Amino acid sequence: MTRSSQTTRRAVLGGLAALPFAGRLGSAYASAPITRAIPGTGEHLPVIGMGTWITFNVGSSGRLRDARSAVLRTFFEAGGGMIDSSPMYGSSEAVIGHGLKRTGRPASLFSATKVWTWGRADGVEQMEESRRLWGLERFDLLQVHNLLSWEDHLETLRAMKAEGRLRYIGITTSHGRRHGDFEAIMRREDIDFVQFTYNLVDREAERRLLPLAAERGLAVIVNRPFRRGALFDRFAHLPLPGWAAEIDCANWAQVFLKFAVSHPAVTCAIPATSRVDHMTENMGALHGRLPDAALRRRMVTDIEAA
Repeated sequence: MTRSSQTTRRAVLGGLAALPFAGRLGSAYASAPITRAIPGTGEHLPVIGMGTWITFNVGSSGRLRDARSAVLRTFFEAGGGMIDSSPMYGSSEAVIGHGLKRTGRPASLFSATKVWTWGRADGVEQMEESRRLWGLERFDLLQVHNLLSWEDHLETLRAMKAEGRLRYIGITTSHGRRHGDFEAIMRREDIDFVQFTYNLVDREAERRLLPLAAERGLAVIVNRPFRRGALFDRFAHLPLPGWAAEIDCANWAQVFLKFAVSHPAVTCAIPATSRVDHMTENMGALHGRLPDAALRRRMVTDIEAA
């Protein structure tokens, strides 16, 4: 997640004292984390995960790596599980590895990364390098990033899964294009996860991808739930709607995230942040109530009218 202004969330938090829910934030945060089952196995995942695009690409700076370790620690302490990355994300995988070493590789970790290169041989080499950078024996999930050379890589991933070197396989798109190709692969290929963009403003996935995932029994990871920070830029100056308290939301981050993960076909959303305070806000969406279908419709109506 990125922002054009560092003050957007602070502006929202400044008005929390006026919210009836503000005094109950601690009790909601102490509630059991919301989880969803992976359709193929029944394994449960916390509905709020963590992305690492841009935010964990901090190079070799020890100070910045330690700062990201603190973000990781906050994530796990709040009940987080899935961390998603990619070789495309610069130094992010190495920084994750540093952070996992500092935090003791918590048992709740669900490790998810991607293969992003042409050709089978290069893909095998890249996946091994990712495993080394994370410091893991195996990944929980490997995904073909933006469908690049997807036929070659899915063959490799299936072999790895059959050999016990991988638990789940999937495909991703991060720019909202190629939904036709994505849908065709979802219909005919043996995969476990799909990842695509979905948020209060970008709802194209509701037309075909989300219903198809439910039909095919595929787990869904939502990327860009904040629209790369654009949702904060657009709505942070507005007071929270009255219905935010009905779903235990103390800030806009939680509103955006609870909308995404309340769709019945969504398994997990992966907002990214470089800051501990923002991670704390994000993880508040892992607790409390979710909107039902009627409130989801109202949320869309109100957002479109804002």
